[in-house]
Amino acid sequence: MLSESHVAPEDVECVGASALGTDCVPVDHSCTPLRPAILYGIDARATEEARWLTEYYGESEVNRLFGHKINSGDTATKILWIKNNEPEVYDRTYKFLTGSSFITAKLTGQYVIDQALAKGSFRPLYNADGTVNEAQCEVFCRPNQLAESRVSTDIVGTVTKAASIATGLAQGTPVVTGTGDSTSEAISAGLVEAGTVFFQYGSSMFYYYCTDKFIDAYTSPSGNGSLKGGKDFTIPGTFCLGDGTNAAGTLTRWVRDTFYKSELLTEATTGENAYTVMSEEASEVPVGADGLIMLPYIYGERSPLQDSEALGMIFGLTGGHDRRHINRAALESVAYSTYQHMRLFSEIGLEPERVITAGGGTKNITWMQIVCDMLGKPLQIPEDFQCSAYGDAMIAAIGSGQLAGFSALRRVLPTGRVLVPNSENHQYYAQHYPIFRDLYLNNRSAMHTLSRENHK
Repeated sequence: MLSESHVAPEDVECVGASALGTDCVPVDHSCTPLRPAILYGIDARATEEARWLTEYYGESEVNRLFGHKINSGDTATKILWIKNNEPEVYDRTYKFLTGSSFITAKLTGQYVIDQALAKGSFRPLYNADGTVNEAQCEVFCRPNQLAESRVSTDIVGTVTKAASIATGLAQGTPVVTGTGDSTSEAISAGLVEAGTVFFQYGSSMFYYYCTDKFIDAYTSPSGNGSLKGGKDFTIPGTFCLGDGTNAAGTLTRWVRDTFYKSELLTEATTGENAYTVMSEEASEVPVGADGLIMLPYIYGERSPLQDSEALGMIFGLTGGHDRRHINRAALESVAYSTYQHMRLFSEIGLEPERVITAGGGTKNITWMQIVCDMLGKPLQIPEDFQCSAYGDAMIAAIGSGQLAGFSALRRVLPTGRVLVPNSENHQYYAQHYPIFRDLYLNNRSAMHTLSRENHK
């Protein structure tokens, strides 16, 4: 990147990095990974550990320690899985890191983690003040196997000689703690003040709702699902609700690979992207996909179901439907899930002043208009360059003093593109949302039966 941009290494004022947040990267004393990282909620290998921990603690204590039912997105359960199933890796592990911690450690030799990420994704292994919770570590790992928590904008070290040789960055360049990729992307898009909700459409849908007060875990009495308890956010003085689904872009990729194989094969020769064709075809289908509804749980589900055994579904299929309808229904299913979260926010009195979004899914303008119509609120889409790497740069700019703080950042961020909802479409989606919700509730038991049979 330095070579292509013609930026001199000595002109780099500070480095910030982000990567996957709720993953687990065990490394030895030389910061060499001891196994491939165990990824976020999409990797549900620790299901047995989650069940055992629920029995060990009891449900009320689980809610107190984790802020929600234990699920596949919790990093602590991944650590316990390594302890139970790969004891040789566990014994050799010097630190259990996340992706951003790993990058910062490779650059500086310092093992740190963003406080907000530590207190959220690694619950209950860190205390409210960011220190290691030694009392709770006994079940999962040794206290000294965890990284020190620091504020994301703290300068924690400088580029070492070895890192300079490996990267081309100048030795001695300051490096900040960094954070998770979703947080960086949210900040880059404008999530820098309370009252803003951010939805990121990548391989999964991830959300952050920035608030000025702490929000307890919540389970909806109307069956809309549940929200994890709030946590400190990377923005000083704020809190956030944050979680993610297991499928968004992964669902559209499944549709592409299953129903658009010919377009995929001709991409290299025609230059037309298969996703572009899909976006155009989805726009040709009426709102509601002519009565076709899909459940997006092809990899189980994190928020708001917290059910790793949930399964996907295509409901209402008739002989009049074709691939265009399935394509549209997939986009609407992720939008319905987004709307489901908004319903939960509303139930606890949180009505966002601003809705912003980011991620690869924003390139599909048909999809984003569906989301906008579903929510019934204006949807702000950032400029293409406002991605997680841009957020990393902004965090580094604050850490190095180039920006006075996050309030200063808010004033210099571009507005981007704002979509306006179609009120008739919103009314349709609001009326049909209970069908989407109840398809899961009414079939949950059968899903669990099939899921357990297929994973024996």
